[in-house]
Amino acid sequence: MTLSGPAPWLLLVAGAHLGFQLTVALVVYPALADVPDAGWATAHERHSRRITPLVAAIYLPLVAVLAWTAVAEPGAEGTWLALAGGAVAVLTTAAVAAPTHGRLATAPSAERPELLRGLRLADQVRTAGAVVCAVGAVVLVW
Repeated sequence: MTLSGPAPWLLLVAGAHLGFQLTVALVVYPALADVPDAGWATAHERHSRRITPLVAAIYLPLVAVLAWTAVAEPGAEGTWLALAGGAVAVLTTAAVAAPTHGRLATAPSAERPELLRGLRLADQVRTAGAVVCAVGAVVLVW
């Protein structure tokens, strides 16, 4: 394994992505769910403002390295495992998590618990995708 190929870079970004997803699942979303109604709008706005650059810093390199890996290592099993997991995470973020956050920004407090349940479910799917992606990266470097 050399640093000139995609495998070590995929392992790096997949590991960072998994760490990010676990932090969101185990720390960020539970803390956000505990915010009382009176502070919700401010807390959610601050969360969205702070997390967006981090999402970009994780997801953009992940997508780029996954694409590089698909081109450079198309016959490797780890490539397709990583791509499948990464695709699940990225697509779930775009199709479910981001729109749910948009709705949470203005939802009445009565709708918030259901939206938060949906967000946590989407996050479980994203975290599973991140695990699969990381496993694919490990297989690729092994």
